[in-house]
Amino acid sequence: MIETAAALEPTFGGPLLVLAILLPVVGVLLSFVLGGRFAERVALALAPVGLVLALAIAFLVWRSGAPVVYNIAGLAPPLGIALRADGLSGVMLVTAALIVAAAGFYARATFATPEGSTEARAPFAFWILLQGIWAALILLFIGADLFNLYVGLELLTFAAVPLVCLSGKPETLVAALRYLMFALFGSVFYLLGAALLYGAYGTLDIVLLSGRVAPLPAVWLAAGLMTAGLLAKTALFPLHLWLPPAHANAPAAASAVLSGLVVKGSFVVVVRLWFYVLPALPGDAAQVFLGALGSAAILFGSVLALRQPRLKLLIAYSTLAQIGYLFLIFPLASGQHPWTIDGWNGGLMQTLSHAFAKAAMFLSAGLIAESLGHDRIAEFTGAGRAMPVTFLALGLGGLSLMGLPPSGGFAAKWLLLRASVAAGHWVFALVLLAGGLLAAGYVFRILSPALADGSLVLKSPPQRSREHAALALAVVAVALGFAPQEFFDFLQIGRMAVAAQP
Repeated sequence: MIETAAALEPTFGGPLLVLAILLPVVGVLLSFVLGGRFAERVALALAPVGLVLALAIAFLVWRSGAPVVYNIAGLAPPLGIALRADGLSGVMLVTAALIVAAAGFYARATFATPEGSTEARAPFAFWILLQGIWAALILLFIGADLFNLYVGLELLTFAAVPLVCLSGKPETLVAALRYLMFALFGSVFYLLGAALLYGAYGTLDIVLLSGRVAPLPAVWLAAGLMTAGLLAKTALFPLHLWLPPAHANAPAAASAVLSGLVVKGSFVVVVRLWFYVLPALPGDAAQVFLGALGSAAILFGSVLALRQPRLKLLIAYSTLAQIGYLFLIFPLASGQHPWTIDGWNGGLMQTLSHAFAKAAMFLSAGLIAESLGHDRIAEFTGAGRAMPVTFLALGLGGLSLMGLPPSGGFAAKWLLLRASVAAGHWVFALVLLAGGLLAAGYVFRILSPALADGSLVLKSPPQRSREHAALALAVVAVALGFAPQEFFDFLQIGRMAVAAQP
């Protein structure tokens, strides 16, 4: 692989990348200056602006057919730091903007500070942390330097962990501390690996490294350390112990962001590492190992989800299973083979469809818990008739998790299945089929009692606006199944420019 001047040169629209990062940062600063009562207004006002910026960046990438590049202070790497947005960045920026906006809109009822009431700690913290997570995710999606990605990972951790324990209950504090422990160990491993790469090549810029990396012992050690650290942050089996209690005990809006977006941030960095920085390594065994861990996560997480008595715990263990599908991208999209395009597109479609489906399911679960006073699945009898829109959103999200047509989950699993068969990875194909059946089992466990005949009195009916926020995300998860070929071509932008260089 060679270093090309074109890959390092700034392009038209590059300043939008800086604006995208600065927007939520300015929101955080404004919230501190104006006080807790205005934090909600600032976050909700900036959400549509961030969505417009994300769409504009995605449009520029699509129109040019190449990554959008910006060199900070006008200095090109290795002297300066670059920001780059490719097809992967574009779809993830839009996804993050939509889910953050939906979660914020949903959270108004829980974390509002009405006029005349005393300002409380939890609402102020929620809006600050939500914007902090958004800023960190944007940095992870468009960062082009491994140390900057480390900074983004740390910002993401220290914004996400407090969301878990906003209620201050003992069980949430334990869950948050366990999350923090795994995340910090992951950070140490990642930073050690990055230091090894910098010592070997004098740069941490992704494009420059991709042209210099060779299969040396120091590089293999760096790859192992960084991958292990990122797997801990992504909660891939067997490094998953922090995820179920953290996601299940957080407030519903926080759980939607944690499951839909936060774990995707570290996953995107793993993708950048193996497909953009280390494509020169003969890593077939490592790629298959990641796929094997993903397969184990699918089966293990699905079986545990089937056994959960509480809805939020079931959805949290389902996240563990669905993360496993993401890691099938590594054995199925590596190298130059006819099936790698299907593997790449399937893995990224799974990333998107899971983000929207799981966010919708956690928001729906929050409404169910508030309206019923509990989330015990065995006591859902008749709840579907009492809360039809909520359970419709929950069911549509489950449809995508199962991989039934015409959902985005179906498109993702079909592409991964085709790639598995074409590559001769029959074990992965069987795991994909088994995972779909197990997902159908735990979704049926939720919907079966809810749709049964029975009378049920709600403690409080759900707000229509909050139901619509959950339903909108679920509809997007299904609508992804209708994505045209041009959408999949968009996902290839930037990957070909970096990975296909000789």
